[in-house]
This record gives sequence, structure tokens and C-alpha cells, in this order.
Amino acid sequence: QVQLVESGGGLVQAGGSLRLSCAASGSIFSITNMGWYRQSPGQQRELVANSASGGNTNYADSVKGRFTISRDNAKSTVYLQMNSLKPEDTAVYYCNAYLWPVGKSGYYEYWGQGTQVTVSS
Repeated sequence: QVQLVESGGGLVQAGGSLRLSCAASGSIFSITNMGWYRQSPGQQRELVANSASGGNTNYADSVKGRFTISRDNAKSTVYLQMNSLKPEDTAVYYCNAYLWPVGKSGYYEYWGQGTQVTVSS
């Protein structure tokens, strides 16, 4: 069973930091893009940051300079280091990845279960 397992959310004061982790598990042949999205109540899910297998990264304007995405390909894991957190960063954060499961013929999109990040003012 291929899946994404997230960890690292929680409650933090404004100005603080959190680090999210997302590990892909199961029989995986290959991974391309890995990234993070977030969704606040009543809002659409939005891209926070993503990382291509070749190393290119992309960030939402609202998090540039504060968040850093990184990945450890040997561990099939993507991280999101979040610094200088603001109350408006409060959301459920979802890991997203395109995985090629063993026995399949291409990449499929997978989502993690979501982890709550709450930033108090």
C-alpha cells in the first residue's frame, strides 16, 4: 500500500517555527514532484511549495523567504521548514506527491492525511 505519512504539525505562537515531514512508504519505483498544500476553513486548497525531482522549487508568494522545502530522496521524504509563522498560516497542511508504484505503468498523484498547523497571535 503506497501512502504519504505526515508529521510535525501543532500549535505555535506567531514568530515561531515548525517543521513538517512527509514520508512516502510502500513499494515505489520512482517519485517526481513532492510538495505541500494548505487549506483553511472556507478556503480552497492552495499550493504552499513544491520540489521537482531535479531540484527546482516553487513557493507561494505569501511564504517566500519564510518557508523552505527540502527533500531526502534516499528516504522518500519531503520537509517543510516554516519560520516566522503568522496567524494567517493557520491551516491544515497536506503533503502531495507523484509516485510510481511498483507494478504500475506510470505516476499517480497521492495526498497525505493532513496535519493541523495553528499559529496564535
